[in-house]
Amino acid sequence: MDAEALPSLPMSVPRAASAARITGATHEPAWLRWLLIGIAIGFLVLFLVVPLAAVFQRALSKGLNVYFAAVTEPDALAAIRLTLLTAAIAVPLNLVFGVTAAWAIAKFDFRGRQLLITLIDLPFSVSPVVSGLIYVLVFGMQGWFGPWLAAHDVKIIFAVPGIVLATVFVTFPFVARELIPLMQAQGNDEEEAAVVLGASGWQTFWRVTLPNVKWGLLYGTILCNARAMGEFGAVSVVSGHIRGLTNTLPLHVEVLYNDYQSVAAFAVASLLALLALVTLVLKVWVERRLDHRDANRR
Repeated sequence: MDAEALPSLPMSVPRAASAARITGATHEPAWLRWLLIGIAIGFLVLFLVVPLAAVFQRALSKGLNVYFAAVTEPDALAAIRLTLLTAAIAVPLNLVFGVTAAWAIAKFDFRGRQLLITLIDLPFSVSPVVSGLIYVLVFGMQGWFGPWLAAHDVKIIFAVPGIVLATVFVTFPFVARELIPLMQAQGNDEEEAAVVLGASGWQTFWRVTLPNVKWGLLYGTILCNARAMGEFGAVSVVSGHIRGLTNTLPLHVEVLYNDYQSVAAFAVASLLALLALVTLVLKVWVERRLDHRDANRR
């Protein structure tokens, strides 16, 4: 026997045993695999596919003419415009905040770092209705700044600014929470190398940090946009439900349904369902890009 092979012989036994344990743990009986797959598919069909199909079936139950009339009537168009406007303001603000917060948390060690992480997670633990009520207590007529705002003819609650503020609050964790673990996993080696080579802080960010996190940034932005357009609880509290003025798409669906206009309600709801499907497709595409990037790095 070759002398060089002797030291490796004792290691081969535990490795083989470990491989055997892994093989045994991952080769379940065929009936069990099919049972688990069937349960998963059954849940998806029951709780996702069937409700989604029911929305579109109900929305189109009286024909395309009724459908298009429901989604193009003035109040619906106003709700669409307000929803797009709210997302167009909230998403860029959260984009800037998320990148800034993630960069500070992942790249620097400072006092209050853990507190900042906790505050970022706050909207996940607070009910959206409670977050909307907070803005009413601060900016409403009986709130802290309500009398001053009324004296200067500034409207926040029951107006577009209140809707934007509530939407920003419930959506600001998404971008930061996608970027923080990604930046922490990448470390600081590339940034330090860039600084050693003479790059400024902005050059390091734009040419090193941002290209490394661009797909994670896009992923967080997609999720943030989907939540901004579909938010109901917080917006419902601060909007005042004024038709044609402060109703977003989710609120307009509620108004139509409460008025017993179920077909019109489902027609408008189908727009939100289409948004969810588009978001899902974009999410899968970004995940594949991230997996492809990780595979190339290996």
